[in-house]
Amino acid sequence: MAEPIRNRRINDLANAAPTPQNTPASNTYIASRATEPSVSTIQEEDKAAVAGLVNNPALISMIEGKLGTLVGRSSGYIESLPGPVKERISGLKGLQKQHAALESEFRKEILELEKKYAAKYKPLYERRAKIVAGDVEPTEEEVAAGKEEEDENEELIQKDGAEEEEEEQESPIPKDAKGVPEFWLTAIKNVPALAETITDKDEEALKYLSDIRVEFIEQPGFKLLFEFADNEFFTNNVITKTYFYQDETTSDGDYIYDHAVGDEVDWKDGKNLTVRIEKKKQRNKHTKATRTVEKLIPIESFFNFFSPPIAPEDDEDEEEIPEDLEERLQLDYQLGEEIKEKLIPRAIDWYTGEALDYDELDELDADDLEDYEDEEDDEDVDDEDDSEAEGDAKPKQEAAECKQS
Repeated sequence: MAEPIRNRRINDLANAAPTPQNTPASNTYIASRATEPSVSTIQEEDKAAVAGLVNNPALISMIEGKLGTLVGRSSGYIESLPGPVKERISGLKGLQKQHAALESEFRKEILELEKKYAAKYKPLYERRAKIVAGDVEPTEEEVAAGKEEEDENEELIQKDGAEEEEEEQESPIPKDAKGVPEFWLTAIKNVPALAETITDKDEEALKYLSDIRVEFIEQPGFKLLFEFADNEFFTNNVITKTYFYQDETTSDGDYIYDHAVGDEVDWKDGKNLTVRIEKKKQRNKHTKATRTVEKLIPIESFFNFFSPPIAPEDDEDEEEIPEDLEERLQLDYQLGEEIKEKLIPRAIDWYTGEALDYDELDELDADDLEDYEDEEDDEDVDDEDDSEAEGDAKPKQEAAECKQS
């Protein structure tokens, strides 16, 4: 889906947004648009007292508790309205309910449309995989179309004036190489969010990654398939990860991310990239004999992607839930979306690095683009002024020379 599908707990917070009859859900001063006092407004003799209040956990806890009891409580505004106005408000809510139903239907149709076009993309992706693997060569028409695209991009670069002379570098890949070596590893490393998860050791395994595909499942959700050539690290030829959405949608019609399930990686002996082996010697108090004990310590790795975090149950004790679990769940879902929405459809652009430029343009909003255009216009004006100044100087110099003759 083009729009992010939010987690259940995030939606709960979003639905508690301030309304005329509800108090703000946040306990901070910023939520009420109050201005925090600056240091200059606090007298020197009061600074110690203020610091004591701010650093008092008991006081902060008490304040948060009091504010928490106000969340969702009516301010009395709606109740004070005349009866006919209340009736109209109820009518507007009824219209909104109809809109939500249509929005939900709209999202479901979009998902079905995605599935329809996924079937149309499939032959293109299969051919891409064969070319990357070296099983087939691209046709003359495909090569010509690609070169035409390259020429158009070069023309745009020249018009922009950003063309730079690049020194020819000796390629580490031999001329007789089969297919496109390290295609997917290179593409993944150019996706910033994914690149942060890859370690040096991961790269050695990801060199064997031969294809990444997406499949839609019967219930709302999708499956990512990572296909590997035979390698020294694990026995899996395909490692999958499936993202599940809830059946119901939000009031805006968005699907709600529920959970993800990944395949277990069948690591070969001593090749597990997600753990570090720590060896310790233990001595028996009675026999004085020693033995070596191995302990597996989890470490960062791209392959942790296939062991996603698990959302807490509704009845689970909040004290037992890790503080960063919400952040990890968000990141896990975002990585899946990055692969599904960006990496797979535009793999060649990520391999060449061109997709990074496209992404930067996508992130610019209308105001940013206007500022960018204004800067370009200012630069053009400055260039014209400089050229005019130079143009004025040259005739004066020639006139002076004529007088001397």
